[in-house]
Amino acid sequence: MSATSASKITIAQAYQHCQQIAAQHYENFPTASKLIRADLRPAVAAIYAFARAADDMADEGDASAEERIQQLDAWEVLLERCVYESVDHPVFTALADAIKRFHLPVQALHDLLTAFRMDCTIQRYAGERELLFYCKHSANPVGRLMLALHGIHDPKAAYASDCICSALQLTNFWQDFCIDHPKGRCYLPESWLTMQHFSADDLLLGRIEHAQAAPAIQHATAFTRDLFQQGAALLPMLPFRFRLQIAATLHGGSAILSATERCENPLFERPYLKRRDWFGMFFPIIGSMLMPKRNIKKIETNSA
Repeated sequence: MSATSASKITIAQAYQHCQQIAAQHYENFPTASKLIRADLRPAVAAIYAFARAADDMADEGDASAEERIQQLDAWEVLLERCVYESVDHPVFTALADAIKRFHLPVQALHDLLTAFRMDCTIQRYAGERELLFYCKHSANPVGRLMLALHGIHDPKAAYASDCICSALQLTNFWQDFCIDHPKGRCYLPESWLTMQHFSADDLLLGRIEHAQAAPAIQHATAFTRDLFQQGAALLPMLPFRFRLQIAATLHGGSAILSATERCENPLFERPYLKRRDWFGMFFPIIGSMLMPKRNIKKIETNSA
């Protein structure tokens, strides 16, 4: 379905359009999870369709960085308009309904666009503060939107959610060295690399062996695991089904982080989980769901 006049498309059709987009893509975004309440799935699909289109503007095709940013700026104008008036686009017809129905934080959607703009121009980070600033805009908004969908507005829950989302973003970075480095992207901050007496340029140009990079990678995984530990405080604050999903997310993210730590050379080999790893998480996930206050260190132990 292409963008058509809002007068010619119903809200139900707009949501269907977004759900079709979600069904066509696999991402680390909970679009199709059966753990999400059925009444929330259309809104999740609307958020996903909005973010998916923006992500494509930032990463797909041969447009220049300036052109990509212009496209994102135009997308943001539609976001601003849809809150107050009808927009002739099915994604924004659905998104506007979701915003009003669930009182979604519109700033979180703006934050996502900030991260996509950063993707157009920034390929390395000076320190962990800058790296976490990116996570604040690229990952944390997703968690805050999911909390809002479930009617959770506790600042403590928001902080714990931010920790989980940032940890997941960083875990993805450490898992994807061999994908990002050939594209000229280095997410290990320069401040971590200089402690080991090399730079991002040395890493991207292949001048550094894994043995020399290993301490920086170990620092990265330890930093990320600490965020998972802090994020575990979210579990007791969640309703049953949502808690199960986040428990699975915590175990899965921690397991991937452990796989990165075990990998002989993550600079050239992408860590992944084997089938037995996924099966091995079943009972620990159930335990975390039923006993949500237990320490995240048990998650680490079961995922290692």
